[in-house]
Order: sequence, then C-alpha cells, then structure tokens
Amino acid sequence: MTVTTTATTTMRAIASTRLGPAEVLESVEVPRPVPGPSHVLIRVVSTGLNPTDWGHRAIPGFLGEPRPSVPRILGWEVAGVVEEVGLGVGIHRPGDLVFGMLPYPFGVGGAADYVVAPARSMVPVPENLPLTAAGAVPLAALTAWQALVDVAGVRPGQRVLIHAAAGGVGHVAVQIAKHLGAVVIGTASAANHDLLRELGADEMIDYRTDDFAAAAGEVDVVLDAIGGEATARSLAITRPGGTIVSLNLLVTEPLGAAAEAAGVRHVPMLVEADQAGMAAVAGLIASGALRPVIAGSYDLHDVDEVRAAHRRGEAGHVAGKLVLVVP
Repeated sequence: MTVTTTATTTMRAIASTRLGPAEVLESVEVPRPVPGPSHVLIRVVSTGLNPTDWGHRAIPGFLGEPRPSVPRILGWEVAGVVEEVGLGVGIHRPGDLVFGMLPYPFGVGGAADYVVAPARSMVPVPENLPLTAAGAVPLAALTAWQALVDVAGVRPGQRVLIHAAAGGVGHVAVQIAKHLGAVVIGTASAANHDLLRELGADEMIDYRTDDFAAAAGEVDVVLDAIGGEATARSLAITRPGGTIVSLNLLVTEPLGAAAEAAGVRHVPMLVEADQAGMAAVAGLIASGALRPVIAGSYDLHDVDEVRAAHRRGEAGHVAGKLVLVVP
C-alpha cells in the first residue's frame, strides 16, 4: 500500500503549452501524481535547467521524440522531500531529502510542486549541499561521471580536454577529472578562467582567441559538449587508444572510419538515470571534491522568472548552472 503524508490532489507546474520560445511556458494547475510500485512522490524544492529543456520546448521531434502531449512539464533533475512511497519501496521513507535524475529523455518533468520518480533513481542529499542547489546537480553531474568514468575510463596522469569547461556539464567534469587524477585542460572564455582554476583545471584555453588544437597538444580524452567542427578537430590531437565522448548529438556526426584509422574511440552519449553514479556524485560532494556553481536562482512559482531563466540559458555562455527554486 502507499504511505501518504498529504491529501493535496492538485499542484502548480510550469509547462510548455506548445513548441516555441520561452513565452510558450505557462503556470498551470494539474493533478498531483501518485506514486506506483517502486516509485516515490517528491515535493520539489529545486530543479535545474539544462540545454535539453529548451530543446524539448522548441525543437520538433527533439532527440527523436514523438509529438508530446501538452501541457508538457519540463525538467529532468530534481531535489526535494519524499512525500509518499509506492508499493515495495524499501530505500526511502517520507521525510527523506533526496536528489536525482528523472527518466530521460521522454519522462516526467520536475518543474512542478511534486514529481514521481523511480525510487532507485534518487539518493540522499549530502548534508553540505543545500536543497536549493541540489536540484542543479543530477543531470549535469551524471553526464560528466558517465562520460569520464564509465565511457572513457579516465586514469591518473591522462590529459583530459573538456570543451565548454565552464558550462553546466563542463564545470562539474573539470572537478571529476581532477578527482580522478587527470591533467585537466578546459576551453572557456577568458572571463571564466579564474573559475576553472578554482575548480582544479591545470590549463585554460580561450576558445575565442586561441586555436584549442594547437594550445592543448596531445590528449588522451576529450569531453565534447560542442559538436560540429570541434569534434573533428579534437580527433587530430587525441592519442591512439584515446576516447572522444560527444554530448551534443544534434550537431555531431560520428567520426567513423576516421576515428578507427586514428585508433581513437568516438562515443556519442546520452545521459541515463543511474543510482550508482548518483551515489558516487553525492560522495564527491560530501567529501568536498565537487561543488555545483549556481549562476542564478529563479522562482519556480513565477512564470516570468522561469521564462527569463530559459532565455538566459538558451542564449548560452552561462558559467555553472541555472536552478528553479520553490520559494
């Protein structure tokens, strides 16, 4: 049976009413979801914004998605309080503070007062991480962890090039790569070099003025959040036996025979919900090896603020993460 701590039947949410710019986002009242077997109901405290949010909001068939029903609640990372547990849930109880990634890329959205999630996609929030910031962590951190640990298998002493190193995924990847013992090279505008140095980067390259391929020299691993020309140019400096992990799949062509001829793996990757990865990320945060950089916090109950956050993120060049917070 479901353990219940609240009788609320509806909730507020921010939803896209159709495909389009940030103005299609509206504040709506919808039924509060009910957790089924092996799921938990979370009262949302914060949810982070990521490029996938404006992609799903604006691009038809984004990542191959069939036409979604509307209104569509966006958001794939969440932090909050467990309100109810579904049948068979043994690892969480009402009142637990949890964070994690929701089913991706076509799952339910976290930009709401409540969200239902698989119980094993959530882990306890470290005591040194405020709930208001925790919602900005899961998708970005899991992307970096899965790319660097699960796919590339980064080892101490390897040279790791991280494109867009001050961005949402990039600034977390810098810290994880450093924790793994790598020599970390980050591309970012000069204004963000001090931040990258604080986070542990060993070398910084200003992508606006410098040729990253010439500046970086040979590398073992590339985390490519840009795609396009950057992918092919990264191949030229990746050592045989190295790995390029590409994240921007809409503008990334598989390197195929060129990578094979160079002895390099090219792996296009989508992030997945991952309890083991989230537990590892939580451990890094608890130890002080990882911290999210919050570039801006916005009121989840104020649709104008949420639209402004979408516009800011979509414009690019945000250092760190944007987060929507329940006041």
